[in-house]
Amino acid sequence: REGAMIGIRRISTDSSLYPQAVALREAALLRPLELDIAAFKQHFPGLEERMEHFVAVLDHPLGPRVVGCAGLVVEPDQNGGAERGRVMQMAVDAQRQGEGIGRRLLAAVEARAIGELGVSSLYCHAQRGAIGFYERLGWQIDSDEFEEAGIPHRVMTITGSPKPGPGEASGPEEFVPQ
Repeated sequence: REGAMIGIRRISTDSSLYPQAVALREAALLRPLELDIAAFKQHFPGLEERMEHFVAVLDHPLGPRVVGCAGLVVEPDQNGGAERGRVMQMAVDAQRQGEGIGRRLLAAVEARAIGELGVSSLYCHAQRGAIGFYERLGWQIDSDEFEEAGIPHRVMTITGSPKPGPGEASGPEEFVPQ
């Protein structure tokens, strides 16, 4: 397949790729809950603008096509500790699943959050069917099962090594799950 022709990019809401990312989120995540992006923005005021948006983009002859997306929100730890990040609204086009796109998206989010921004950990609310995906990538289950939007979820977390000091190697390849 064409996995080698897919790149991961961080975009803003002003990007020409943003409407495609929203369409994918609506199709995969929101419409099954009878919601759309307007309802998401109403339910989470200001979150869309604070979220860092990541997209997996297929280099297609008719123009770039978004085939995956994920969001990162950095927030203070509820226990007063260092900032942590939340991965949200992650989806891969149903026709492209199983090609490693989700793994690459998550690696980019981890590299940005832990490697560049220096957050202490990442967490997400993983649907029951996605728990194995996160576990294979080093994430840990961090809650009992709970219902969110009528769907069973569990909190998943990953903690990274501290940001390297001056003169030490840095970059995504230096991310070490703990």
